[in-house]
Amino acid sequence: MKIAVDAMGGDYAPDEIVKGIEQARDAYSDLEFLLYGQPEKVQPLLKDTTRITLVPATEVIEMGDEPVRAVRRKKQSSIVLAANAVRDGEADAFFSAGNTGAVLTAGLLIVGRIKGIDRPGLTTTLPVLRKPDQSSFVMLDVGANADTKPFNVVQYAIMGQRYAQSVMHVQNPRIGLLNNGTEADKGDKNHRAIHDTLAQMPDLNFVGNVESRELLNGAADVVVTDGFTGNATLKAIEGTALSMLKLIKGEIMSGGFGGKLGASLLRPVFHNVRDAMDYSQYGGAVLLGLKAPVVKTHGSTKAETVKNTIGQIRELLATDSSKQLVDYFSEHANQMAALKEALK
Repeated sequence: MKIAVDAMGGDYAPDEIVKGIEQARDAYSDLEFLLYGQPEKVQPLLKDTTRITLVPATEVIEMGDEPVRAVRRKKQSSIVLAANAVRDGEADAFFSAGNTGAVLTAGLLIVGRIKGIDRPGLTTTLPVLRKPDQSSFVMLDVGANADTKPFNVVQYAIMGQRYAQSVMHVQNPRIGLLNNGTEADKGDKNHRAIHDTLAQMPDLNFVGNVESRELLNGAADVVVTDGFTGNATLKAIEGTALSMLKLIKGEIMSGGFGGKLGASLLRPVFHNVRDAMDYSQYGGAVLLGLKAPVVKTHGSTKAETVKNTIGQIRELLATDSSKQLVDYFSEHANQMAALKEALK
């Protein structure tokens, strides 16, 4: 298995990207890497080039670049060249911590979407707290599509189900629709139409609507929503967790000697809370619906998360998840066409 890596993308690139790739190389003997980046910056960081090939990329798509324009104009950038390698069969998957819009654009325009899937969905794994039989859940779309039609969300449910089965090893994943109430008639007309459609699909274990306040309590194994709502929900969860930790720390530090003494005793507890809320341990966000895995991690990603994400990509490749989706949507083309017409 060979993975094309954008070495120049991310706040700590290329240093942390190279470190993470070397850690992943040492952990997984069946993986090879094509590392795309500026040789003068990347080469000095490589301690061992075993199963790592450095491929020169003279241009860099910066975080502030307009995605579509950058992908079309910067043909020699690390993002574009890595995506080209997947398209041309030189690599099996594409990984980046760079400009999210550019990664998504390269995935769509270069790697290409699976026939029958209207809009690929960006998929992330989030933690479930205090539930022994469930440690995480999948949510999509979390930002690939701001304008989403009901049919797209129905397809997200199908893609999410197969992702949970193949990568998370959940036999019969529970599918939930993110809504403003659990009752079947909640939400606008689009949400009601999506709910009714999913409820009538016998191949899906649809558990109905789920509210955002119940996500981290394990309301479902797969939660589907439109890209705008999913992205806002993801950032709200992340922001709330960070704000609460800062608030607790601030209150402790202002509590004098007694507060600081108590904080030292509770330090292991705070570490456990921080680790439980750290969804980067599960890897990156996968753009489901493409012909090959395209995985994007947070811009602030460091080596450990890079390694975790490579492990996630390895599982995607080992289970041949992209081919599973290709086969499904090919076999169910007529059903998809009928659903699309019904949900217009």
